[in-house]
Formats: sequence, C-alpha cells, structure tokens
Amino acid sequence: MTCAAVWRMPKELESGSHESPDDSSSNTQTLELLCHLDNTAHGNMACVMWEPMGDGKKIISLADNNILLWDLQESSAKAVLSSSTALEGKGQLKFTSGRWSPHHNCTQIATANDTTVRGWDTRSMRQIYCIENAHGQLVRDLDFNPNKQYYLASCGDDCKVKFWDTRNVTEPVKTLEEHSHWVWNVRYNHSHDQLILTGSSDSRVILSNMVSISSEPFGHMVDDDELSDQEDQHQEEKIKEPLQDSVIATYEEHEDSVYAVEWSSADPWLFASLSYDGRLVINRVPRALKYHILL
Repeated sequence: MTCAAVWRMPKELESGSHESPDDSSSNTQTLELLCHLDNTAHGNMACVMWEPMGDGKKIISLADNNILLWDLQESSAKAVLSSSTALEGKGQLKFTSGRWSPHHNCTQIATANDTTVRGWDTRSMRQIYCIENAHGQLVRDLDFNPNKQYYLASCGDDCKVKFWDTRNVTEPVKTLEEHSHWVWNVRYNHSHDQLILTGSSDSRVILSNMVSISSEPFGHMVDDDELSDQEDQHQEEKIKEPLQDSVIATYEEHEDSVYAVEWSSADPWLFASLSYDGRLVINRVPRALKYHILL
C-alpha cells in the first residue's frame, strides 16, 4: 500500500534562514510528522500536489482512480477530505501523475492515466478537457508553463515530450523526440519558461530551449528608450523572426535511469537530477546561454 503524509521541516532548514548548515558539525535533522492523508478507502496513492499559490492549507492527492482535495486544519495536524471525484470508465483506471496549475486562481489541475491527459476544475471536480492518446504509451509526468496559462507539457513511455495548448487539444503544439527510452520527468524553468528539463531511463538529462512556444518567442524584449538608433535598427532585424528551438545540452553523468529532475526554487540557473542508483547530480545552465537569455 502506498500512502502519503504531511511533515514539517526543521526551523533551521526553512527558506529565509540564511545560515548554511556546516556539514562537519550539523546533526541529522528529523522531520516532524503532522498528519497522514487517509487513503485506505480510495486505494494506492500515486501523487500529492500542494496548491501552488495558497497558504499551504490545500492538498490534492491522486489515489488509484480518485482525486481527493484535502484541507489541512489546526496547525496542519489534521487533514480533512473536503471534496473528491472518481474517474469512471472501462477497466482498472489508475492515475499515474498530476500537476496543479498556478493559473486560473489555482482552480485547475491536470492528471495523467494510461495514455490520456485530463484537465479538472477543482471547484466542481468536473473534467474540463481530455487529451486521449496524448502519448503512444503510458504518460509519466506533466508540468504547466509558469508564464503561459494554457500551456502544458507531458512526457511518457513513447520517448516523447509533448507541449499542448489546452484550448485546442487535437494536436500538440510541439513534440520533442530526443530521448531513446521512457521519459520520466518534464519540468519548466520557473523564471525562463523556454528552458525545459527532461529525465529518462536512457540515463540522460536533456536541457532544451523551447523558445518558439515560450512567453518570449523573440528573445528578451528591450525597452525602445534604452536603444540608440543603430541598436534600434539591429534590434528590429533581430525581432523579425522568432528564435530557433534547440537542445542546449545533454548531461550523461548518470549510469542508470533518471527518475527525477527539478529546478532550484532559489536559483533559476541551477537544477538537480536523481537516478535509480541513488546518484544525485547538480548542474548549472551553461553561462553563455544564461547571458544570451538575459541580454
């Protein structure tokens, strides 16, 4: 049985605490168990999501074919099920993953089950869109573009990463086919949404520049007042055509399946990846690209 619980991190590790723990002297910190999310009646827990912009009091969990919305009460010592819905259909339907959208006042989530991606309204717990056969095989992960409210990325066992506009789900807006085995993770950079991280069972982490479908398809816009005439002309030439999508770098430090990739929440140029053999690798976006994006 897979379950979920809410824990509190030690005060010393909370964000905003500027003291970096000294490796040699720091004792192992223990987490404080606050409460369990009781899913005994709903099956195995597949995924847990915090409300993106909330006060940390709302959680959605996916258990088998159920979507469960929890309210944390009394200093998070108790989780109360406030609403739920079940995925109906033929066969044994089970969710594999989900993401809570930071847009639309945090009232939408996306879920993956088998080869299908669905959107849900958390107020009515009703389905709002459905992408059937989003991938040829199992969908492993989803992520919302932090800056473009209708854009969603998905990845799966067909080795592909796809980008969708949820207003028109008949075809993906873009497809990446750089991996040679299952793609377990896809993550948008929180600040620069053209930067996409993917991790796969081919033991590789790929950093892609999907600038054509980003919030800045013509690169970083510069205020006209800041430019001289010569620069102005040069800028106009540059703006005429969108920048090209490309693979920025492929990281091969892992020797086993990469099961997780994540951007740092503190530094937009830093990311981590974790593989089956327990190896954790931290990398930076190449400096040249960083300045290209900023300048």
